[in-house]
Amino acid sequence: MSEDKLTPDKEQYIVFYDGDCGFCNHWVQWILTRDKKDQFLFSALQSDFGQQFLQERQLPNLVFDTLYLWKPHQFYLTKYQAIIKIASLIGGTYTFAAMGKILPSPIGNLLYDVISKNRKKLSANQCFVPTPEQRKKFIEEGL
Repeated sequence: MSEDKLTPDKEQYIVFYDGDCGFCNHWVQWILTRDKKDQFLFSALQSDFGQQFLQERQLPNLVFDTLYLWKPHQFYLTKYQAIIKIASLIGGTYTFAAMGKILPSPIGNLLYDVISKNRKKLSANQCFVPTPEQRKKFIEEGL
């Protein structure tokens, strides 16, 4: 399937995350509440859309401990680089987080991996119920 059919808007970024992880869901909520420019859509890696994304890039379908940020026809970033890009896109005071670019990627990714390995211990077992407006930002099925 071509990238044109994967997303309803080529101008938006898609955040792929582990849908079974409370810590990951916390960060999805964090982005949702700060996405004042309506720049982000979301897809759990376990969804049909997420699995299609992984398959088309020949990535293992069990790589749920990695955050992916994708913009059709432009790029996709993982781990630390994705977090820095998200913070810079949100802007405002979060632009300062983008200064984290000065940290070499291997060190940033190592920190990311340590947190990722412990993410389920760090999360509260609370269910997030998005508002109807927020629900529109989630891609659940292949388009």
